[in-house]
Order: sequence, then structure tokens, then C-alpha cells
Amino acid sequence: MAHIIETAKSGRASCKVCKETIEKGDLRLGEEFPNPFSEGSLSYRWHHLLCGAKKKPTVLEQALIDCDLEVPDREELLKLIQENKSKEKPTSLPYAEFASTGRSSCIQCGEKIEKGDLRIAVNTDTEAGAFGMRKGFLHPACAADFAGSESSGVADAQELFDQVKVNSRGLAEADFEAVEAELFG
Repeated sequence: MAHIIETAKSGRASCKVCKETIEKGDLRLGEEFPNPFSEGSLSYRWHHLLCGAKKKPTVLEQALIDCDLEVPDREELLKLIQENKSKEKPTSLPYAEFASTGRSSCIQCGEKIEKGDLRIAVNTDTEAGAFGMRKGFLHPACAADFAGSESSGVADAQELFDQVKVNSRGLAEADFEAVEAELFG
């Protein structure tokens, strides 16, 4: 996807992070995403650059790389991007994370996933329709049985792990090693 930085053409758009209007003439971050109302077309979610650095650091970083405009405070934005990358929520499934609560259950074995335990978030319904997907969670050890099933959308455990590595945010190499050990153990 091609995220962009551009000058706001009007004062009608609002930032998807802070909900405030993006004033005409201000630089804004456009996060490209598939339009759920028109198959095959793309749309943008607009953000203030500072809001993007805090909540969408990976998107802003890519847009800054591709941007040929003069961006005021570029160095400050890059510093904020680095500070906030580890807190950024993933936007693509599957991904691994530490459970923020103890309320989720593994969709494979049915047991609770304890707060602070590693879990893998997956798409549980490949036919969810235009409005996205249905997310479920797995213990890493249960993910191998889930991979390759009709509802998983991945061919096998290796493909699942490869996608998890690409999509996950804020995990250390040791965390990926732990997921890999449980997945293939």
C-alpha cells in the first residue's frame, strides 16, 4: 500500500486519531486502505503528522521515506516514530502479542489465555464480507493445528509463522523464538 503525506486540500477531513479537523494547507498523513464499499478500490484515513507519529508510526515512517515534500520537524517526527513503534497495534492478521487481559480463550483448545501470555491473533472467518474479518486468538502451541484448516487462510504452520513475523509489532527476537518453539515444538 502507498501511504502518503500531502497538503490538506480543504478543511473538511478530520484526524482519525484525535478527531480534530485537519486545517486546509496543513500537511497530513494519508493511510491507504481497501475501500469496504467498493471492491478493488482504495481510500485514505487522514491523520495529523504528530498523531500519526504517536499511533501509526510505521505508516508515517513509510510515508516520510516516500515523501519529497519539505516536512517541518522531520527529525522530531522520526524520534517520536522510534519511541512509539513498540506500542503500535498490528493492522494485519495473523500477528503475535502479549495478552492484555485474561478474558480471551484459545479458539483451538477452548482454554483461557492468561494475561501476559503470548498469543497469536488470526482471522477466523475468511468469508467475513466487506467489513473486514473476525479475529480470534490461539495459544502458540495450538496454532499448528489451526494452520492448514479451511478457516485459517494459511497453508501450514511455517506460512503462519512467517506471516506472524511480518505482521507483529513490538516483539523482541526472543519473543519470536518462543512463539516458534511452541508452534513447532
